[in-house]
This record gives sequence, structure tokens and C-alpha cells, in this order.
Amino acid sequence: MKLNELKALFDRADHYAEAFYNAPYRAAIARARREQDDLFMLLVFSEMMGVPNPVSYYTLELQPILLERFHDWHRRMGMEHSPLDHIKCC
Repeated sequence: MKLNELKALFDRADHYAEAFYNAPYRAAIARARREQDDLFMLLVFSEMMGVPNPVSYYTLELQPILLERFHDWHRRMGMEHSPLDHIKCC
């Protein structure tokens, strides 16, 4: 075997071993990331919902960026319509 073929074989074996090891944890990692994203969205839009936000000065510039994902977030949180009066996404 050539060195390149051996390296390719080990790279494939490493890829399959990593996929096999990580497979049971993918759902838990995705759920944890979704929960963190939900908390972050709440932090960014909390001032608009009447919840005092001590870092509103820093999160204010993130609102236009996250506005595209706002509809999915408020539906996932169990709100039928947007909780914000001036943002009509539904």
C-alpha cells in the first residue's frame, strides 16, 4: 500500500468512528442548542415584551438580525401570535 492510500484509509476509519461515537448524543446536543437559542431570543426581545433587560443596550442591535427567526421562536414558545404589538409576523 502506498502512503496516500493508507492515510485515506485511516481518515475514513476516523470519520466512521467519530460518527459512531457521536450518534447517541446528537439529539441531546441539538436540544441543548435549541434551548440556548430560545433563551438568547428571550434575552434579545425581552425589553420589547416588558421584561426589564439589564443588557438591552447591547442586545438592541441584534434585533434586526434575529427578527427573521422570531416567528419560529414565538410559535415554539406556545404563543399563537406575536407578543409584540408593533411586530406582526403572523
